[in-house]
Amino acid sequence: MGEERNVLGGPLLACSYAPLTGFHRDGCCAFDLRDQGLHLVCARLTREFLDFSVERGNDLSTPRPELRFKGLAAGDRWCLCTARWLEALEAGVAPPVVLASTHEAVLQIVSLDVLKRHAA
Repeated sequence: MGEERNVLGGPLLACSYAPLTGFHRDGCCAFDLRDQGLHLVCARLTREFLDFSVERGNDLSTPRPELRFKGLAAGDRWCLCTARWLEALEAGVAPPVVLASTHEAVLQIVSLDVLKRHAA
């Protein structure tokens, strides 16, 4: 298999090693058929988005030691579900996207123009 690509056509760069993100917890928003949530959008989290996520039933801020999850804070980079990022966009709270670390498969759902307008 070839190298995974980002939305700009270059190599997919790591999103975050601290906190460790990605479906495989390898730092990258890589594509995997088993990832039903399509965690492909690398975003720099904001307080507004984290609050929005809690309202939608996904608390990303609270530590979950049993899952080895320390909780996220504004400023952290994280691989988000593409659908959740779109939902946040529609609500006006989409966090900025790190284009070089966002998987090209997102372009099947979100246009590059939209992503660029919300780039970190």
